[in-house]
Amino acid sequence: MSDTQQIVISVRDLTKRFGEFTAVDRISFDVARGEIFGFLGANGAGKTTAMRMLCGLSYPTDGSGTVAGFDVRREGEKIKRHIGYMSQRFSLYNDLTVWENMRLFGGIYRLTDSQIKSRSEELLSRLNFLDERNTLVGALPLGWKQKLAFAIATIHRPEVVFLDEPTGGVDPVTRRQFWELIYEAAEAGTTIFVTTHYMDEAEYCSRVSIMVDGEIRALDTPARLKEQFHAESMDEVFRTLARGAQRAE
Repeated sequence: MSDTQQIVISVRDLTKRFGEFTAVDRISFDVARGEIFGFLGANGAGKTTAMRMLCGLSYPTDGSGTVAGFDVRREGEKIKRHIGYMSQRFSLYNDLTVWENMRLFGGIYRLTDSQIKSRSEELLSRLNFLDERNTLVGALPLGWKQKLAFAIATIHRPEVVFLDEPTGGVDPVTRRQFWELIYEAAEAGTTIFVTTHYMDEAEYCSRVSIMVDGEIRALDTPARLKEQFHAESMDEVFRTLARGAQRAE
């Protein structure tokens, strides 16, 4: 990462304890504007807990960090208003139409009626969804729902979008199409923070961190990580690190 790049996420010794259990143990990293940052770890590694702190949903026990300029210890509500979020369990409402979902989430993100209208039209056009504006979301194919959920997560033009296992359960063709949307957003300057269990997707990231037992054990570009671990693929890198885990999945 270049010294001249704008830092959008900055974390220093971020820690989360639950009683005697340390879920996240002094992790530190920076993420730049427009970067696609892969955040990997087996179940129980601590990545979900770490992401919740970065999204303003949980407060750290120790350490410090900022997301989009807001302090993770004191400004969780402001963080929530300035980021986008999408998970594998789509947050869209199946019993509302495409347009109604856009209007609802635009209001949650405090957009004006005119902003909701203009940005919804822009997103519908980009997705070739103009003819589906009055279609119930529940009637859409899974791949279409996924692309719509990503678009709605960016309707307020956030600096950072958090994607939590966004491509789980979809076919390879749809996954490739979804990653085209990610690349497009990153090229426009949006920072993408993504967790995934698909190691081929880790290859698409600008940089990748791998958590083991609450700690970040590796962080670099996919090419450098493969070189460091003498591996042919990111799956091989991940398995090498995961074998040393002490926590049960």
